Amino acid sequence: MTKIAIIGSEGSGRTALASKLGKKGNVSDVTLYDFAKSGAVLTVVDATGYPKSVKSLVTALNLTDIALLGIPPTGPDAQTGECIVALDTMGYGNGIIVLTKSDTTYPHALEELDSGVKKITAGTVLENWDRIAVSTTTFDGMEELKDMIAAIGKRVDETLARSNELPPRVVVDHVFNVTGIGCVVLGVVGQGTIHAKDKMTVTPTGKPVEIRSIQMHDIDVASAGAGARVGLALKGVRSKDVDRGYVISEGEIVTTDFTLNCTLSRFTKRVLVGTVLHLFVGLQSAPVRVEEITIDGEHADYAAPGIGFGGEGDGSECVLTLAGSKDIAYSETDRFILANLDEKQRFVGYGFCVHA
Repeated sequence: MTKIAIIGSEGSGRTALASKLGKKGNVSDVTLYDFAKSGAVLTVVDATGYPKSVKSLVTALNLTDIALLGIPPTGPDAQTGECIVALDTMGYGNGIIVLTKSDTTYPHALEELDSGVKKITAGTVLENWDRIAVSTTTFDGMEELKDMIAAIGKRVDETLARSNELPPRVVVDHVFNVTGIGCVVLGVVGQGTIHAKDKMTVTPTGKPVEIRSIQMHDIDVASAGAGARVGLALKGVRSKDVDRGYVISEGEIVTTDFTLNCTLSRFTKRVLVGTVLHLFVGLQSAPVRVEEITIDGEHADYAAPGIGFGGEGDGSECVLTLAGSKDIAYSETDRFILANLDEKQRFVGYGFCVHA
């Protein structure tokens, strides 16, 4: 199963591209498109709530394994830049840069655009991504794009298969009630393998559940491995007690406060003690207040890229103590993303929890 996020600015043509790759399904702040043929299964997630909501962008990327960054003939804009920062902050390794609407421009202009995109992505996770020009009107480049997606998808599947023996973990993205069945959730198996009748826990609430049944693309299956997009009928919980971002697993760490070893983006502004940031982990999010900043073992009033303690050194590395009020479930290996929703470029950096 290949899961793709299509992101970019409002004028990037991302939604037209998504509609050519699959059939439109669930719509919220992200829109899902599905395609299944001859054993090939493709799920496309369009971050339709972006740029108004940065949460939509994070959700699309955390639901998928491959990103398509759409850039129109007019070139990159501030939203494109923020998407690049988001991908870099999230350490998003697999993707393709798609030069959209190629039928509305000229070959020489496309070559110049390609060269410019190569320059602005240098030093980021996108540096070695393939680039391709396509048109959803004339379909130029579309078959080549699908071939590129298939090649990356094969590599991703091989990587995911290696995590099938890990403890199972499902991240929920949609929840609803079905008459006669009860609570049904849609989500992605992040790691491990789940089976019908497995007894697990929904976190952060800590409610024990049993998986009644599993479906993949409306077909009942006995089990599902890492990377699978699944529908689960759950026993022991009501739909109103489950929300997007909840984790179904054998157990998670749950807390409201965090101490993170952080790396700040070189494109962010300084972070001050007292600043209110937005924390994302998986599909969960919550506002948090910066209570303390430590750089090189010393307390600091602020941290910023290139500014260390005493004005010297690399201040992109710091420890942030964060206080919140919402229970968040996570595992020790989860990457936390920090954003400042009041800034034009909202992504601040990333971090991992410090454990005693």
